[in-house]
Amino acid sequence: MKCPHCRVDFHDKIGITELDHDIENNWEIHSQTCPSCKKLIFSLVNFDYINIKGPTGAQFAKKRIISNNLIRPKAPNRPQAPIEVPALFGEDYKEACLVLTDSPKASAALSRRCLQNIIRDKLGIKKKDLSQEIQEVINKALLPSDILESIDAIRNIGNFAAHPIKSQSSGEIVEVEPHEADWNLDVLEMIFDYLFVRPALIKQKRDALNTKLADSGKPDMK
Repeated sequence: MKCPHCRVDFHDKIGITELDHDIENNWEIHSQTCPSCKKLIFSLVNFDYINIKGPTGAQFAKKRIISNNLIRPKAPNRPQAPIEVPALFGEDYKEACLVLTDSPKASAALSRRCLQNIIRDKLGIKKKDLSQEIQEVINKALLPSDILESIDAIRNIGNFAAHPIKSQSSGEIVEVEPHEADWNLDVLEMIFDYLFVRPALIKQKRDALNTKLADSGKPDMK
């Protein structure tokens, strides 16, 4: 998993503390410690049991997770959208980050809408749905190969074929796969850096160089 404190990937055994049960089934606390930042992570888990038939035909109870809500930290530590990112995209990204813990479904819908707006407004691709737009971006190689693979993974993780509403209406609140909402935000950060941050930095350096060239009576760098 990715640490919600420092965003470093790690694998750690989950500690389980049983709490109690009520009309909404059973409750327990899951805890982990990030080996990178050394901070504790707590989640409140609601679950029940379902009967499963084993290979021999015998019945046994299997735990079924109903909800898993991060309680420390309250929300994953996500950077704000860079100032170079237009507000149209930055606001959707910000809201997707804010609701990630409370509603991964809403977060994924916001991040998919943000991706679609970028594809349409910045890359000039407009198709019937998000799935076709992603394919067109890939076909035309409009982004670096690592980002192309990442946005294609959005379709694979989200299983657009099984959930066509995701590709046809990107802003809908629909079921998400585990870590899908988090992955969408990772991809948006990559796209922000490539489409907005890097060009702004290059322009800043070019302008500084042209100022020096002008001072020395030389023509601007093209």
